[in-house]
Amino acid sequence: MAESRVSPFGPRLRLAGATLLVALGVTAGLQPAFAQQQQRSPGRPNPAPTAPVRPQTLDDLFDRLARSKSEDEAKGIAGAIERRWMRSGSDTADLLMTRAMDALKAGDQPLSVEILDRVITLQPGWAEAWNKRATVFYLMGDYTRSVADIREVLALEPRHFGALAGLGMILKNNGDDKHAYEALKKALAVHPYMSDLRNIVERMAPDVEGRDI
Repeated sequence: MAESRVSPFGPRLRLAGATLLVALGVTAGLQPAFAQQQQRSPGRPNPAPTAPVRPQTLDDLFDRLARSKSEDEAKGIAGAIERRWMRSGSDTADLLMTRAMDALKAGDQPLSVEILDRVITLQPGWAEAWNKRATVFYLMGDYTRSVADIREVLALEPRHFGALAGLGMILKNNGDDKHAYEALKKALAVHPYMSDLRNIVERMAPDVEGRDI
């Protein structure tokens, strides 16, 4: 859900440099002549073709996240997942999402909600739009509407570790330790290196594990 308190609902971004791309562009222009030269040279075997690299799907990334061996590795994979979540497939919806987040950063939470209402109308199947509105409701102290939006997130993307974590913290704050514990454990099953959550779960375990959960 949010970037505040202990409810990690949201994303980050990084750009690669252009130097290597320029270099590759130059060498790519030389490759045809070089290939012809190789073909004229007798006794030289043609290089074996390399198989194309398959782009990683969200399923691949979630599998890697569950098997990650360190916090740094998990953070990198989680960041890649979050960046995928931020793409709706609609330029209009993506632009409105940017404006909603700008309004939130500027402290105008009602405007952020208003814009996110429009995003959800445009793209009701975009889990991250529901998640971001859940975040804003959470920050406004409207936990009822925040939980309602989190339910929508999890119906669309049950592996949304941020939404699971946010749900767990809201339930815990409301005194529902049993269901909070369940939600937090689900979040950790997806993203095992959320250290703050793990500490909370470990502290809750002695009280909750004895009950029928």
